[in-house]
Amino acid sequence: MADFHFLRPEWLLALAAAAALAWIVSRREDVRARWRGTIAAHLLDHLVVDRRSRLRLRPLHLTVALIAVGAIAAAGPTWEREQPPFVEDRAPLAIAIDLSRTMDATDVAPTRLERAKLKVRDLLELRKGARTAIFAYAGSAHMVLPLTDDEGLIRTYVDSLATGLMPVPGKDTAKALQAVEAGLAREQTPGTILFLTDGVEAGAFDALKGYKGNNGIVVLGIGTAKGGPVRTGKASFLADASGRRVFSRLDVEGLKKLKDEAGIPVATVTLDDADVQWIERHIQSHLQQRQLEQKLRWKDTGWWLVIPLALLGALWFRRGWTIRWASGLLLALGLGQPDPAHAQNFIERAFFTPDQLGRMAYERGDYATAAGRFADPMWRGVALYRAGRYDEAVEAFAQVDSAQSWFDQGNAHAKAGRFAAAVASYQEALERRPDWPEAKANLAIVRKLVPKPKKDDEQEAQDPNEKPDQVKFDDKGKKGKQGEVELARQSAEMWMRNIQTTPAELLARKFAIEAQRGQR
Repeated sequence: MADFHFLRPEWLLALAAAAALAWIVSRREDVRARWRGTIAAHLLDHLVVDRRSRLRLRPLHLTVALIAVGAIAAAGPTWEREQPPFVEDRAPLAIAIDLSRTMDATDVAPTRLERAKLKVRDLLELRKGARTAIFAYAGSAHMVLPLTDDEGLIRTYVDSLATGLMPVPGKDTAKALQAVEAGLAREQTPGTILFLTDGVEAGAFDALKGYKGNNGIVVLGIGTAKGGPVRTGKASFLADASGRRVFSRLDVEGLKKLKDEAGIPVATVTLDDADVQWIERHIQSHLQQRQLEQKLRWKDTGWWLVIPLALLGALWFRRGWTIRWASGLLLALGLGQPDPAHAQNFIERAFFTPDQLGRMAYERGDYATAAGRFADPMWRGVALYRAGRYDEAVEAFAQVDSAQSWFDQGNAHAKAGRFAAAVASYQEALERRPDWPEAKANLAIVRKLVPKPKKDDEQEAQDPNEKPDQVKFDDKGKKGKQGEVELARQSAEMWMRNIQTTPAELLARKFAIEAQRGQR
């Protein structure tokens, strides 16, 4: 409880007001104090009759208790902090995967890039439900997927990544950092940026050291110091101008320098999941550190005192309710353990009016019960109407002579199938309220439903088996429409088949377009 304090301590001044109120009232009711200056002290003791019971619950006590408890609740007692609403307990992760040509080196089986993909899968498995974004970079940087918790979607696009997708060769880690930061610009929860790479060029050190964003940076080196050949095909490897095979080595010294100068956590890939566990620890520690720096707000626990306030305030709710017999009655109800339904009915009758009870039943959808509780005829008619008892609803509405009453009577008559009576009711409503669009619309509808008297020449029923004079079919037009529909359907199917593409092709086009825009 060392952190216990009040968020709004100025409200505690109300405690002094409560104490002052108790002292003033007690002074006014102290007979000895009032007569001490008028009657001699030796006579006053014999003239004053002391109250036998000083433990009786009085309205003063209830008032003082309400003020005191309310003051403490308003002051906001607290002793622990809480996270802001809508803040996640799992930090978002943005993975920037190096797609430069050296990531096809085979010093880490099967290749550095494939090992990086396996590490992404391990992270997804470890961070179930957490959001992850994927970026790819070489000489240019591109977003593959924004933050998402769809593990299947992430795996699909990560598996499709290849060094040949990148439109600009080389390696630009600073540009990758800018792309990731832009992709996380609207994110409120502090996240972490993970670089899966075989080295960080010296030109990017300044950008990484000077990074002041809300996200942490972690680097996992993929490769070995010994290095390996760079695969270019199924059985071919990258060679230099002289024809000698190129061996790419992990820049261990550069990564150590980055760790020392920029203070960025750096590790190298392992065969087990130790590197993945290391990444997850840094992600969560960065989130906790940022949350502490943000000075999370204190949790206001004063609202718990609303419960005793409501119980104390209920004693003043009804007219004629006094402290003395109310507290005794509530105690008797509690000790006697009455039937729950009977107790509920007693409480409802004690604290709610008939219309309030009817409205509560109406809100629950119990229209029959609501109709029996409502005292207001209009509300009782509405409940009967909702319950499907239209004749009784008309009788309830008829007790009030108003435009609304006649309108509701018309609705009830129409529901009961008495369209002529509905017409008359709507007309009465319009006489009292001429410009009523709902009444006019309903009147127009029921007028069409009123049965019309049949003429003599229309009363004779026609023979349903009587043959028509002539029947013609527009075969030409029908065939023309059918042909157009089939042709359109075939064209749509052919178009859908032609636009099918793989995620790798889609990413290659996307990266190329973004690279062209960047050059412009």
